[in-house]
Amino acid sequence: MTKQESIHRLLNPGVVAVIRANSSTQLLDIAKSLADGGLTGMEITMTTPNALQAISEVSRALGDKIFMGVGSVLDADTARAAILAGAEFVVSPIYKEEIIRVANRYAKPIVSGAYTPTEALTACENGADFVKIFPADGLGVNYIKALKAPMPQLQIIPTGGVDVNNCGEFIKAGCAAVGVGSSLLKKELLANNDWVGLSALAAQFVANVAKARAELGK
Repeated sequence: MTKQESIHRLLNPGVVAVIRANSSTQLLDIAKSLADGGLTGMEITMTTPNALQAISEVSRALGDKIFMGVGSVLDADTARAAILAGAEFVVSPIYKEEIIRVANRYAKPIVSGAYTPTEALTACENGADFVKIFPADGLGVNYIKALKAPMPQLQIIPTGGVDVNNCGEFIKAGCAAVGVGSSLLKKELLANNDWVGLSALAAQFVANVAKARAELGK
């Protein structure tokens, strides 16, 4: 898969699930349920126990049905290890040039963390494909609009504070996609192994993003 093909998969359907689990035992069921709901892009965070093994096993089990990445990457060595384990893209909550360099070396999309306008532009200028505005819950849709006005070249994926009701508004504000964690992977759904409910919620996120894109003519 070329990098452009990888970017296309990351951006479609435009919702990236952030899987941050206390245990790796449910990860395959989670990934299957998300895929059943039409949500194929997902990242397993490095804070999840045995994250690298989980990335490898889930990727091998589901193949092209999903597009699996790694999240919460804080250094270059972790980025490289995750890519070798099968991660197709790399997400960091921070800006660190060494992480961007490793992802680019392996031709994997890199979503670099940023909070301020300076961080966002610096990440972009140093090779990040996307900027993860994080945490977005204290900034909101208006902040994205303000960033995009002078810097329309930024490809933004906000994470934190994105839910099923406002995900479309983030898209309309100019975001390339949205990252969703606890608002999708709800504790009650996971506690009850409610995979049908998780699939339904994933489908709702996908539908709301698609509707917003349609309204923008994209």
